[in-house]
Amino acid sequence: MKKILLLLIVAAAAGYGLLSYHFILFDKNLKIIKKTGVRYEDTFVDARGAKKMELLLKPDLIAAGIQDVVGQIDGAVSGHKDK
Repeated sequence: MKKILLLLIVAAAAGYGLLSYHFILFDKNLKIIKKTGVRYEDTFVDARGAKKMELLLKPDLIAAGIQDVVGQIDGAVSGHKDK
């Protein structure tokens, strides 16, 4: 019984931890951003291809600082093309 209770506590803590971050999949990498609150919305986000500009329209992601991440990704891509 103690093992089951301990397992449930660990699983709940892991779930709470996962819900505290945005996991954003870009074309070549995965970015993790701290959320402003613990919610299920936008925990796992697919931003491959042209979808990454749609991220700039989501208030939760804007509050978490998605503009900086998209700027870094775009800067890395444009810097890579110049070389």
